[in-house]
Amino acid sequence: MAVQPFRWEPKMAPDAYKTYAIVSPLTSHFRPATCAEVDCPHYLHGWRVRVESLTPDLLHAARNSGRRYTEQPVAAGETWLVFEAGQACFKAREHRTRMDRAPLYVVRDGDHRGNPRGTRARLHQRPENWVEDFAEHQQKLADEIEKG
Repeated sequence: MAVQPFRWEPKMAPDAYKTYAIVSPLTSHFRPATCAEVDCPHYLHGWRVRVESLTPDLLHAARNSGRRYTEQPVAAGETWLVFEAGQACFKAREHRTRMDRAPLYVVRDGDHRGNPRGTRARLHQRPENWVEDFAEHQQKLADEIEKG
């Protein structure tokens, strides 16, 4: 069962809020990487897979993947395919490494419930401007709270 993170119930409508974020999207700030580049534990130390836990098609794929392995019988009904270190793991296509790009400094109208006005997000070119925007917004909120 997945546990939902606790979230305070907002006291105002979504259009009364701004959302500030510093983001590095996978599509623009990361690139595919090799197991060696990400210090993949399977690449560094090898790994093993229990034969009995695999479907026939996955067992065939593992045995015919071109990766070096030994078959290790442990007990009746328990056999492992033990893959050597220094070769790409089965999740190598999922590995990503960060590119040398600055994060994006974004300000959106609304909150987690959405942006009711449908305004476009503002992308600050410099982090200092994002910080200034944030500080001005915080001050505006503090002034409103002080008014009562």
